[in-house]
Amino acid sequence: MVAVARHHAMALTESVSEALSLYWDGSPARPQRVEVSQLTSDVIGIEASRDALSARILVVEDDPVVGTVVARHLTRGGFSVEVVTDGVTALAKATRQRPDLIVLDLTLPAMDGLDVLRHLRHDAGPPVIALTARAADTDRIAGLRAGADDYLIKPFNPAELVERVRAVLRRAAPVVVDREPLTIGTVTLHDRERRVEVDGRNVTLTALEFDLLAFLMRHAGQVFRRPELLERVWGFSYGDTATVTVHIGRLRARIEDDPGDPRHIVTVWGVGYSFDPGRCT
Repeated sequence: MVAVARHHAMALTESVSEALSLYWDGSPARPQRVEVSQLTSDVIGIEASRDALSARILVVEDDPVVGTVVARHLTRGGFSVEVVTDGVTALAKATRQRPDLIVLDLTLPAMDGLDVLRHLRHDAGPPVIALTARAADTDRIAGLRAGADDYLIKPFNPAELVERVRAVLRRAAPVVVDREPLTIGTVTLHDRERRVEVDGRNVTLTALEFDLLAFLMRHAGQVFRRPELLERVWGFSYGDTATVTVHIGRLRARIEDDPGDPRHIVTVWGVGYSFDPGRCT
């Protein structure tokens, strides 16, 4: 019994050490202080919530330590994981193998993560969770505008990354919906095919952009605050509401004749956003 307990303790210590490595940004300074009890509970949570998702995750990370730790935790979470270290290889893998989700470091050598994102978004591409060491709002917003579905700032807790991967995959999973096409103004939503037409022409949207547009159209005329949209579309009860703002801007760029003066997705100042059936008819 003592030997078994010692084995479990050593395994848990190793997992905690892995998690702690993601709390260091590589600078000479000491890592920020983190409660080990919190980390151990997070590690245990990953093991306890393991399921048979078997989704294919491509991790693009040039830091071998971070890449190894991320891959290990995602594998423990039930995912099939492949790690590459540069943007060119990532684009080739994404084209040939079509992973279900990409975890993408934005600070890559040669072709950086933002360029990779822009290439992926030429044809929608798989969901992307961006990893960035830059905490400035402008850097996070740049990643979202380039097409990231979600992001985490280094240093981060790998348990949170696993849960965000699950949340993004749930949103992206195809759902059979027996609804007739919904048309409001010049926009037609085809739920069964997850397809959108504007003035009769097909518009390419990411899975998250489609879900956001579908939610607003199904609740046309209602006004939603950004935290409400974050919870009801993204599935997060907390987070940076700038994510919502950026995705609204991306949607407007795709469906509005003049994104600066939108007729479909309007801003109700001081409140939130609405799909306005009055302005677009």
